[in-house]
Amino acid sequence: MSRADAGNPGDQGIASQLKDKAAELKDKAAEMASNARDVGAQVRDAATEHYQAARDAASEYYQAGKDKAAQWEEGIEEYVRQQPVKALVIAAGVGVLLGIIWKRL
Repeated sequence: MSRADAGNPGDQGIASQLKDKAAELKDKAAEMASNARDVGAQVRDAATEHYQAARDAASEYYQAGKDKAAQWEEGIEEYVRQQPVKALVIAAGVGVLLGIIWKRL
């Protein structure tokens, strides 16, 4: 009978230690995978928060610009109603200047 067939007790101890180490490594790998998922979720949540904040800020700027344009429009309409001849002369002058500029280009 050879040594391998005899079932050396030392070999069984090493095999048992290897199995224990493999199980320990498997547990560590599972823990690392769980940690990676948690970090990924945190990054995703932070990115979502930043996106939402940027979106809200852009919406506020858009609304502010829209309101300002509406105010200018109302102001111009009021000016034209109060001084129609002066507004017409200004508009004609701007039109002539733009025509000259475009003709030279």
